[in-house]
Amino acid sequence: MLPRMLVVAKAPVPGQVKTRLGEVVGMAAAAEVAAAALLDTLAVCRRAVGAERCHLSLAGHLADAVRADELARELVGWSVVPQRGRDFGDRLAHAHRGVPGPVVQVGMDTPQVTEDLLLTVAAGLAEHDAVLGPAEDGGWWVLALRDPARAAVLSGVAMSTPTTYADTRAALVADGCRVGTASALRDVDEVADGHLVAAQAPGSRFARAWSGVGALG
Repeated sequence: MLPRMLVVAKAPVPGQVKTRLGEVVGMAAAAEVAAAALLDTLAVCRRAVGAERCHLSLAGHLADAVRADELARELVGWSVVPQRGRDFGDRLAHAHRGVPGPVVQVGMDTPQVTEDLLLTVAAGLAEHDAVLGPAEDGGWWVLALRDPARAAVLSGVAMSTPTTYADTRAALVADGCRVGTASALRDVDEVADGHLVAAQAPGSRFARAWSGVGALG
């Protein structure tokens, strides 16, 4: 059975996304990079399972976003719902609750991800209740769950810390999950990350956008 794909993302609006990167390259340029990364991620999910099995949990409004028309075209056939919750962990848990399982959830910071990698993560659910992929900064880039209700544990995990991956894994294990491990990927948060990820995915929208932005850093 094919999984559902769930992308949890911010609308790429200047000043509201990739602000740490924007402090170096400018908020408009950072939003361009974020839009490209999101477009790559949406396209990979669609190619992996088909748009009708894809879900986007969105913070912000696409109408205000960079490359809004292109994003709208890429999202044809998707289920798109607004994010809800007090903090990011709570919003992640709520996003999972709205998707039938099994589900593979990613963000918008790993445009180098491939269809094969997403489907390999999903295949891990044959032997595990959850599959978690570490990010190189101590967080995680993917969470697959056989039962999306198990994402309730995310409400108690502090996100965007150097121990988020370890803390998330511990919370899942404490909830009785058998947890598999996916390949590690690098999130794009800093200029150095952008250089490395663009080199890993040279034909991507992200790489093309980065070629006009990375020199600013």
